[in-house]
Amino acid sequence: MKNFVQPGNTITLTAPYAVASGDGLLVGSIFGIAAGAAALGDPVETALVGIFDITKVGSQAWTVGAKVYWEDTNKRCTTVATDNTLIGVAVEAVASGAGDTIGRVRLNAAFW
Repeated sequence: MKNFVQPGNTITLTAPYAVASGDGLLVGSIFGIAAGAAALGDPVETALVGIFDITKVGSQAWTVGAKVYWEDTNKRCTTVATDNTLIGVAVEAVASGAGDTIGRVRLNAAFW
């Protein structure tokens, strides 16, 4: 194909805020996971698909298959849809303890 550019599993984005490797970032409607550290405004290679362990709201139980949203204000995942961006689904159940702050998410790579 003469018009093929790249596979699309990763993309270089401009960091909307400082990120470390493994941090989630939201640029417009594009959500991904930073492959490396970047300062605000710097380019960062970003994974758009895959399964990742991501920071989540503590004291919130997740079930397998639950829709997961990105809460950009606090830079973490939640199952609350209101004012948040759908990023994928939970692939492991997570307890509701205050210390349960990591959730396993399959990114959907869709743009809403």
